[in-house]
Amino acid sequence: MFTGLIESVGTLAHREPRGEGAVLTVEHEPWDEPPAAGESVCVHGACLTVVRAEMGRFWCDVLEETLRRTGLGSRPSGAPLNLERALRTGDRIGGHIVTGHVDGVGRVRRIAPAGPDRRLEIECSQELLRDIVLKGSVACDGVSLTVTRLTDDSFEVNLIPFTWRRTAFAQARTGEPVNVETDLLAKYVRRRLDSSGQTSSPVTEETLRRAGFVD
Repeated sequence: MFTGLIESVGTLAHREPRGEGAVLTVEHEPWDEPPAAGESVCVHGACLTVVRAEMGRFWCDVLEETLRRTGLGSRPSGAPLNLERALRTGDRIGGHIVTGHVDGVGRVRRIAPAGPDRRLEIECSQELLRDIVLKGSVACDGVSLTVTRLTDDSFEVNLIPFTWRRTAFAQARTGEPVNVETDLLAKYVRRRLDSSGQTSSPVTEETLRRAGFVD
């Protein structure tokens, strides 16, 4: 499990095809303690298992499913990667619960200044949007962010200067893919409603507003 608070920005040094999957070589500023073989690391939003590591570098096997579900199969060598190591018992959860199981890929439609911040509009499928709510949490390339606006085919998030500087978004460009993981709690709520047999959900934006969940 992860929190969406990026520890460092690494680099995709090499991607070697292996069967229908691949092996990624990730380089980064050395951590105090290198990851151990078998350890989970969130690499640009995807939970990957370290198969080998040395100071400042580790290797991960990537399944075909992961390449299909994420943008890791199309990122070029030298591309920046957001990195976060798995939580340990007793760690603070400063962002939100992130599993590293990417739900789909969106694309950066627009990057605009918002005072000292940056506003990103990310276009995505209806399948992703159904689990994204205004003021809710979403992980974009592994970064825990708050949804500030929703449209019929996109959502917006704001990044404070600290987050902008300390993540790969500082090098983002329009049209780039974004690994999106929707909020785990939203998925459980939708699953519960879908299995209830109701033809229409009793939960609407108006009922959420009356309950104080939406401004």
